[in-house]
Amino acid sequence: MTRWEYATIPLIVHATKAILDQWGADGWELVQVVPGPDGNGLVAYLKRPVE
Repeated sequence: MTRWEYATIPLIVHATKAILDQWGADGWELVQVVPGPDGNGLVAYLKRPVE
């Protein structure tokens, strides 16, 4: 059975691709992007298998 670890990261609108590319290079998979708690920014939820 696969075990997962999760991360929640704020996304800066003008650097979204660079942020997600860096996390992806580290083995993280994007699960969902939702509005931030203040309604102004975005928050990304990511996961990767635990090694």
